[in-house]
Parts: sequence; structure tokens; C-alpha cells
Amino acid sequence: MIRKALLASLCVLGLAPALAAAQSQLPLQVRLRALYMDVDNSNHPDFAGGPVHANSKFFPELDLSWYFTKNISAELVLTYPQKHTITLDGTNIGSIKHLPPTLLGQWHFLPGQQIDPYVGAGINYTHFSSVNLPSGVDIGRNSVGPALQVGSDFNLNRNWSLNLDVKYVWISTDVTANGTKLTTLHVDPWLLSVGVGYRF
Repeated sequence: MIRKALLASLCVLGLAPALAAAQSQLPLQVRLRALYMDVDNSNHPDFAGGPVHANSKFFPELDLSWYFTKNISAELVLTYPQKHTITLDGTNIGSIKHLPPTLLGQWHFLPGQQIDPYVGAGINYTHFSSVNLPSGVDIGRNSVGPALQVGSDFNLNRNWSLNLDVKYVWISTDVTANGTKLTTLHVDPWLLSVGVGYRF
């Protein structure tokens, strides 16, 4: 009995560092960011009627990160459907909404340090809805493309941090008139954000 108790104690002691490390890691992080979407607006092929543009804008962003190790995490970026004004050769022709959830894998270079830079790569899915364009004009409803990221957490304490983040996302949709393709609008935005994070 004493031997079993001793073995059990040794096992617990052996696991203690791993448990402490897992506990100190605080695997779940939530960030709230203010984001500026700087839209590229390139058209391909060129459309004789003039360039088709979607406006750049500010909006809030919420992301959830799960740390599998101190260095490796996955981030899910969320927001609500964003409305964009659509112009043709500078003239307002209507509006659309887009919902762009993005999933990224991240590598953190200095986990646990006051300044923790990271890089990320992943995939974006964008759904276009509430299309309000001239009669006969339409756009594709879905876009799937890669996303790249670089940023840094500035840790204030064990739980709270400030965050700077830059992403480039490939988003595109076909513009059609009565079923005939006119051009492809490459939204392809830079996403520039600043925010605050909390780890659980």
C-alpha cells in the first residue's frame, strides 16, 4: 500500500510541471479590434463601362484564438455582415453586404514575453448578400481565398494585452449583366486593426 501511494505521489509530481505549464498558458484568447478595410478594387478583365468599386470602411472585429502550444495557435476572425457602396466609373449604382469569416494558423515568436510578434496564414470565406444593384446586374454570392497575417500582442499582464494586426485577404466576385459576365471585382483588402485582448 505504501509503495502504491509512493508511486501515485511520484506520478502526480511528474505531471505537476506539465499541468502548471498548461495552466499558465491560458489557452483561450478573445480579442476585440477596430478594423479598417482598405479595398484594392482591381477589375479583371477591364470593363468598357468603367471600373466597378466597393468602398473601404471601418468596422468592429471579434476573434477567438486557441493556443495548442505556447507557439502555435488558431484564430477565428468574426464580424457581422458589412454594407458596401458599389460604384461604376465613380457613380453610385447600389450596395451589397459581405460576411467574411477567416480561419488562420499562427506562429508566436516570443510567447510569454511582453512583446509577442506572430505570423499567420489561413483561409477566408466571404458570403455576399443583400445585393441592391440595377435590374439585371448581379454578383457571385461566394468567395474562397487565402489570407496572410502579421501582428503583435503587447502583454500588459497575464490576462490583458493590446494588439496590432495586419491581414491581406484574397476576395473576388464576378459581376454579371443578364447572365453575361462583365468583369471580376477583386476586393482583395488590406485589413488594418488595433484592439485589446483577454486570455482565459
